[in-house]
Amino acid sequence: MKNKITKAIIPAAGLGTRFLPVTKSIPKEMLPIVDIPTIQYIVEEVVKSGINNILIVVSSNKNDLVDYFDSNFELEETLRKKGKVKELEIIEKINNLANIQYVRQKYPKGLGDAILCAKNYINNEPFAVILGDDVIINKDKTIQPGLKQCIDIYEKHKKMVLGVQHVSYDETDKYGIIQPKNKNINSNSEIEVEGIIEKPKPENAPSQYAVIGRYILPPEIFEKIENSSLSSRGEIELTPALEAIAKQDGAYACNIIGERYDIGSKFGLIKATIDEALDHKEVKEEVSNYIKELAKKL
Repeated sequence: MKNKITKAIIPAAGLGTRFLPVTKSIPKEMLPIVDIPTIQYIVEEVVKSGINNILIVVSSNKNDLVDYFDSNFELEETLRKKGKVKELEIIEKINNLANIQYVRQKYPKGLGDAILCAKNYINNEPFAVILGDDVIINKDKTIQPGLKQCIDIYEKHKKMVLGVQHVSYDETDKYGIIQPKNKNINSNSEIEVEGIIEKPKPENAPSQYAVIGRYILPPEIFEKIENSSLSSRGEIELTPALEAIAKQDGAYACNIIGERYDIGSKFGLIKATIDEALDHKEVKEEVSNYIKELAKKL
């Protein structure tokens, strides 16, 4: 078994029901943050983390996502003939971001099932998983991408790594929460993990560190997923398999540095769009002035 992380899985098969009606025809991962779809932020984080081989798990209504990373001969020829060099360079960069392949999750049976769809692609290697609706942005370019922070901890310990961030106690029932081996964590970048509890009530939460959609997993995870029971929602969840690996082989959490946006929620997408717009060279001045004027009315 190889120890170097060379492949990443991006589960992107969800129906996006919280964004209906737009997601009736547009994949949630294609919703833009200003002028870049969220899935591009995810793919770019993977590539900047040193991984070029990516498998995106999609469903039958995600053709627009698949087409986005493919070439568009008609558009490229039109830009070329009109001398729009800058726009052509942007399109060609997207076409060549990474070696991207796709597999379909036939039924919406949960995150564990989506990862199980990648079993043949992984071929008994450790691999990365990064969720398609969890965007992490660092304005400080000296800080490594969130996924790379996780990879660095994996390369040090050769054990499963879960990306986490600190949340308030009233939010613990929204996430998988890690149970640290050492209760005196402070703000360490790496935390040894004893277990994981799925969406605990605040009074039952073993910590305030929530798993946020970045994982470095061993190939043994597939067997654990296959042996998992269906949840009350009739889905194959990932958390029981993570718990089993942590108990069997040990695990670490990576306390990720970066601003996280939950693009699965309307507010998360709006917040990301505003923050990125305030840093976008074409519109930042107009957006800043608009927010200042808007603030006077609130």
